[in-house]
Amino acid sequence: MEALLKIAELAERSGVSIATLKHYLREGLIEPTKKTGRTMSWYHPRTVARVKTIKELQQRQFLPLDLIKRTLDSPPDELTAATAIAGVLAKHRGTRSLTRAELVERGVEARELDWLAGARLAVPTGPEQDYSGDDLALLQTLGAARKAGISPAMLPFEILRDYLAALQRLVEVELQMFRAGVLTRADRHAVPGLTTAATELSERLVVLLRRKLLLPTLQRVIEEDRSVEASRAVPRRRVRSTRKSSVLGHRRTPAKR
Repeated sequence: MEALLKIAELAERSGVSIATLKHYLREGLIEPTKKTGRTMSWYHPRTVARVKTIKELQQRQFLPLDLIKRTLDSPPDELTAATAIAGVLAKHRGTRSLTRAELVERGVEARELDWLAGARLAVPTGPEQDYSGDDLALLQTLGAARKAGISPAMLPFEILRDYLAALQRLVEVELQMFRAGVLTRADRHAVPGLTTAATELSERLVVLLRRKLLLPTLQRVIEEDRSVEASRAVPRRRVRSTRKSSVLGHRRTPAKR
């Protein structure tokens, strides 16, 4: 049986600081194999590989710790697939970053940054509150819309909730199909390559399908609006009151003498 490791030994073998390991402990990402006192914990040597995986997913693929925990607790095939997906996403992220102060100086409203952070769409990291990767790309895309003349009144940030809800359902369907269709049929050694290909193809597929749907959907919406307007323009027929008809239309019968 392999000898258990103290936290200092675990830090040395995995290449992270003791402070980082304690943070992983608080977040539930790692746990000791044995405790011999209030402050003395021992770790299994395989924890070294787990810590290295956590650091890889966090630093190079920019995954948040809560998602990393769920990923690591998944079955092996799903963990392999999640790692491959993260690798594809990391390739499309830029290396540039801007701080909150720099974004505000460039015209981004602090209120909008707070809203996006609360919605988990653009969350700053570190003491300088840095924005990078897809978070920064999202802010730059919205900033480009403002520069093009699309004002906050035309496109408020809050409308992103509708986008997020629709895309969330799309992603759920996509992953359900992938898990049922690919992971249950693929050989384990083929999972990384198939996952990478599926992730790259699905992104292009969504863009192409949106292009095909945009004009037909616009035409349908316009026709539906015209139909509603036409139905409102039809005058209502006057309906006589039953009581009024009976009173005005009734002839009094002469009284019998």
